[in-house]
Amino acid sequence: MADGAGPTRRTFLTLTGGAALLGAVPVVSMRKVHATAAQQDTAIHAVVGDHPIQPGRVRLEVPPLVENGNTVPMKVFVESPMTAADHVVAVYVFNEKNPQPNIGNFYLGPRAGRAQISTRIRLADSQRLTAIAKMSDGSFWSATADVVVTLAACTEEAS
Repeated sequence: MADGAGPTRRTFLTLTGGAALLGAVPVVSMRKVHATAAQQDTAIHAVVGDHPIQPGRVRLEVPPLVENGNTVPMKVFVESPMTAADHVVAVYVFNEKNPQPNIGNFYLGPRAGRAQISTRIRLADSQRLTAIAKMSDGSFWSATADVVVTLAACTEEAS
């Protein structure tokens, strides 16, 4: 190709090397996406409507300080006899700073025996969690807990 009719070996290597370099550079950037307090309030309102939420009857246990937000133990206990006439219908858990404001919904009935939930959750950052229990009489009860997270999780975008 000495006659200049096509690309030279040096041009070919420069173009393919540049393309390989661009392929090695990550194009997608990970950024933290958090729910806002307004989104949390909207999610809670979608569950309880205009019913009042009373403090008490619910105990939310989560470590006050966690090293890694990828696996945080959480327990919710609700004071209830769990009879056909008086039982927990559902427990809802909300957060302030995860990509989605609702961590989970747990549905119970009188045959559950105890109103207790135990699971592990992911937390994007230090934040306040709120657990709300809906009782069979239509009342709502709640508890909150603050958690300090030293290594955050949930860095993906919400869909």
